[in-house]
Amino acid sequence: MSNQEITRLFRQVAAAYSIKDSKKFYFQILAYQKASEAIASSTTEIKDIYREGKLQTLPGIGATIQSRLEELFKKGSVSHFNAVLRGIPKSVFVLMYVPSIGPKKAYKLAKKLSLNNPETAIEDLIIKAKNHQIAKIPTFGEKSEQDILRALFEYKEGKGKTTRMILPFATEIAEKIISYLKQSPAIIEAIPLGSIRRMMPTIGDIDIAVTTSSPKEAIAHFVAYPYKERVVEQGSETASILTSGGRQIDLMVAFPAGFGALLQHFTGSKDHNVRLREYALKQGLSLSERGIKDLKKNGKLMKYATEEKFYNFLEMSWIPPEMRENKGEIELAIQHKLPKLVELSDIKGDLHIHSNFPIEPSHDLGQTDIKEMAEYAKKLKYEYLGFSEHNPSISMHSKDEIYSLIARRNEYIEHISSSIKNVQIFKLLEIDILSSGKLAVDDKSLELLDGAIVSIHSSFSTNKQEMTKRVLAGLSHPKAKILAHPTGRMLNERPGYELDFDQIFDFCKKNNKALEINSWPNRLDLPDPLIMEAVKNGVKLIIDTDSHEVRQMNLMKYGVAMARRGWATKSDIINTLEFEDFIKWIKM
Repeated sequence: MSNQEITRLFRQVAAAYSIKDSKKFYFQILAYQKASEAIASSTTEIKDIYREGKLQTLPGIGATIQSRLEELFKKGSVSHFNAVLRGIPKSVFVLMYVPSIGPKKAYKLAKKLSLNNPETAIEDLIIKAKNHQIAKIPTFGEKSEQDILRALFEYKEGKGKTTRMILPFATEIAEKIISYLKQSPAIIEAIPLGSIRRMMPTIGDIDIAVTTSSPKEAIAHFVAYPYKERVVEQGSETASILTSGGRQIDLMVAFPAGFGALLQHFTGSKDHNVRLREYALKQGLSLSERGIKDLKKNGKLMKYATEEKFYNFLEMSWIPPEMRENKGEIELAIQHKLPKLVELSDIKGDLHIHSNFPIEPSHDLGQTDIKEMAEYAKKLKYEYLGFSEHNPSISMHSKDEIYSLIARRNEYIEHISSSIKNVQIFKLLEIDILSSGKLAVDDKSLELLDGAIVSIHSSFSTNKQEMTKRVLAGLSHPKAKILAHPTGRMLNERPGYELDFDQIFDFCKKNNKALEINSWPNRLDLPDPLIMEAVKNGVKLIIDTDSHEVRQMNLMKYGVAMARRGWATKSDIINTLEFEDFIKWIKM
């Protein structure tokens, strides 16, 4: 089974537990949700990890689920899963992806209306709704029927919470709405929640918290958002709208005195919050989105205006949202030994930039002139910039022609450099590692460069062993300093190729090579679990934007977010070095 199929299966198991008894099976539900997320974000096929006998290395996979996976791969099914799923119509697992229809509602609809065919479940339910059969079900009614019918049509159109968004896209939507919210004098502060605040690479939905002394006025302002398609729900403390782009936005409000507790609770993750509450209970404390109760005393609710005060009451350091995944951050916070994570302001330069210089590349050309991008680097307060257009096409040019193109590009860079003060420019190139492991540019042309960024752009289906050998061969060249977008993944498009990262890490550490954290929206590559492993192994990283246009240089914040999710500090990131130190590194 593929990762996608296993992820879907685990979500179905979690939903089945929820339908049968969500309180009784609370921890099972949480475990399978956590495991499905871990598998969905894995850059390696779980079946390959199983074959290597390394299932225990997967974050979020405990011993019980590990044994279920082993049974799945050995027998093709799991007897325990069959028992959990027994009696639940398969159409339930189709319906529960419709906005506003959770597992329990999906089950009730499927059973009461005999929706037994998963392939036609959506169309069958639309017909039932039009014939007013939903309204006849106890606890539903006419309004619920109309809401479900509307949600079904929106689902068919791809609206609501049906697909995961890449982080930059979701952030852009959230920032636009937050900017609108702050126009209201009733709203003191507005902050995104959940996976956006934790800066996960992909986002399922958009939740925003606001603090206000006038909840009614704040919610009225929110539902008046000019770019909404409709108001989904409007209550006294929460509201939901569907934007004109087809995305559902949920709002929560809190009075200033309790805003910190709400922010902490709904930022998550679930695993972080469960671990935090286990720790608190041992201290005789009960945590919720409303505050903290001291169970040993009078049980009075204590409210917290800020997250810092919330964590500090627990005698812990405040934990950055990007770290809240229950990977040991709580234990470190108790000891006040959390690492100081890298920040955007620490970045001194961007080394993966594509200009529009006509180098006749093997892949896409940039859209902005070198001078304009160098001038913009000054605005970003960078000390240096590296232009790394794709190498000239080897199928369209001779070696001498490639040399000439690179030389002309270098002359233009030197000309621009003489007129740009305070930003030093490096002459780099993004060079393909061919299937043979050789670089697409010969040694004579490589001598024209300050260094090379090497990358894979072809033959993604090569097996893990051969791909690792290919990458290490390309990185072995003295001019090769950075491995770009190391897994090759494209979020929501392809999972990437397989590499033995133990070998990659060892080679990079011994040979002064850096792995890139690519800030491009649908790359965000290295993934944060591999960043964490790289940091543990002492491997140096570099955060780049892969910009092809000047405004894309602002994408750096997303690469920094991935670094923070991987617990990287300033000292782990090469391009936080001052220019004099960076030039020493690139010349090593």
